[in-house]
Amino acid sequence: MYINILYNYNVFCLLGDYLWKEKILNPNSDLYLSAQAVQSVSAKYGDFLMLQVRTAAEYLYSFTCCSVIMGIPVLTMELAIGRASKKSAVLAYKKLEKPKSKWHIHGWFCILGCYLLMMYYTPVSGWMLSYFFKFATGTFESGMTAEQVGNVFSNLMSNPVEMIIWMAVMAIAGFFVCSKGIQNGIEKVSKVMMILLLALIVILAINSLTLSGAAEGIKFYLVPDLEKVQSIGIGHIITSAMSQAFFTLSLGIASMEILGSYMTREKTLPSESIKICILDTFVAITAGLIIFPACFSYGVEPNQGPALIFVTLPNVFVNMAGGRIWGTLFFMFMTFACFSTVIAVFENLISFCIDMFNMSRTKSVIINAIIMLIGCLPCIFGFNLLSGFNILGKGVLDIEDFAVSNILLPVGAFLYSLFCSTKFGWGFDGYLNECNQGEGIKFPRFFKPYIKYVLPVLVLIVFISGFIPQG
Repeated sequence: MYINILYNYNVFCLLGDYLWKEKILNPNSDLYLSAQAVQSVSAKYGDFLMLQVRTAAEYLYSFTCCSVIMGIPVLTMELAIGRASKKSAVLAYKKLEKPKSKWHIHGWFCILGCYLLMMYYTPVSGWMLSYFFKFATGTFESGMTAEQVGNVFSNLMSNPVEMIIWMAVMAIAGFFVCSKGIQNGIEKVSKVMMILLLALIVILAINSLTLSGAAEGIKFYLVPDLEKVQSIGIGHIITSAMSQAFFTLSLGIASMEILGSYMTREKTLPSESIKICILDTFVAITAGLIIFPACFSYGVEPNQGPALIFVTLPNVFVNMAGGRIWGTLFFMFMTFACFSTVIAVFENLISFCIDMFNMSRTKSVIINAIIMLIGCLPCIFGFNLLSGFNILGKGVLDIEDFAVSNILLPVGAFLYSLFCSTKFGWGFDGYLNECNQGEGIKFPRFFKPYIKYVLPVLVLIVFISGFIPQG
């Protein structure tokens, strides 16, 4: 039954990741989100919240391939370590590693990555919740000008108190759910949100596909443009897709490992991983079917790089028949996507403290809630009180994200691949045996050369590409 949590977690998190989380910190990326691009809002917000999709179709197909050749194998590794050990990150390594080896040190970095991720992901989740309430309560009205719509986002970013309130609501709600445990908290909430998400995504996609300019949006989204590929560079598109595959599946920082520790051995891990990736890809494709037809129907060019979620789409909704309803549903959808990620990663942090320090769940929840509420403040202040702070041109959120997306995720995936394939770690035999327990698709033994030699090289390419400026 715990695999339901995995499905829900990955399905919800991918929509948010796909729409606003592709290479946040790379200002030269051809697919990234950045508030800096919203010139009418404020140039001070830095490299955040702009989706520049000049290569939508090419990127989508590259992402799908990378999820298969890289995402699935690494996902099975995290799940295998979790299921075999039944422990959180550090103790899982200690149980499976050879005597006197130091693989468990990576477990501490995994937990650091989860804390760091949530210190900027939780505030952004609060933005989603804020916009859900703003649409539901009528802050966005029919006929608003583009400047008025932009000012709503500008006012939110300049108001640290409001941002703290929305962040706190998401954080406290997340820890409250986790305090109830896996079965009575996370699983019950996830099942309800899963049903609502599937209903919302179908309704929103159907609405977008019935708009007058839907055909052009679909063409832009699904038909590759070889001239764009040539101008941008196929290498850049592929490496960006490789990196995104790790982020959407949250691979490398043990966020999937802890969920694997709750799984039974009824099904093989390749089968479960494939199902998760299929659901990820389904949501990614459907998200595009919601966004691009709407943009083209209302004359918004995606390749102009506006702040798609918080400025462009609200501007579309306020000019759409029944736009207040559609805007409310869309941001409810986005809030569910973010909230599911929040509770899944919170559970990792809570379980870690329970395992390592013999805490009760209640005590672990309280301590982690305090850490998170304080830890999120620098990210929030980075958009207002600390807006002048930067290191090498990066603000607070940019620095936090760079550490997670460009360092901890790929390095973690690299270490997992070595741990599961070499004699110095758990070894390929232990990994393969755990993967293939249960009913379903099984990995053949001849996968070993790919797992041991090819996959680590691909992960290193992702890591190195994160430090290469893209033109």
